Amino acid sequence: MKRKTNQRNAIQTVFQQIDRPVGIDEILDAGRQTVKSLNQATVYRNLKLLVEKGWLKKINTPELGTLYEIAAKEHHHHFQCRSCDRLFEISGCAFSEESSAPPGFVIESHEVYFFGLCAGCRD
Repeated sequence: MKRKTNQRNAIQTVFQQIDRPVGIDEILDAGRQTVKSLNQATVYRNLKLLVEKGWLKKINTPELGTLYEIAAKEHHHHFQCRSCDRLFEISGCAFSEESSAPPGFVIESHEVYFFGLCAGCRD
């Protein structure tokens, strides 16, 4: 990885503080709390670098587009709140790849999404 920068530190701090999948706009807004000059091109460049290095994982969601999360987490699935549009992590996995694939198929990975209202929006 290239040299450590204030911008990259701010972006990594966003992920550590929020601790859920986030998109470009939220990363940019939160990162500007630390580095006022942070811009969209810098965020994209650093996200690409952090994904290549294996620190971040890119998530392509059905409705929210591309989000990012810290890669070092255990396998998990996601819950999207239909009210606030946030994506939350659901621990663990009840899905059995071996028994779910048709004969002769090889599943390389999977992702399950749940949709509904989060605790904050339900009330």
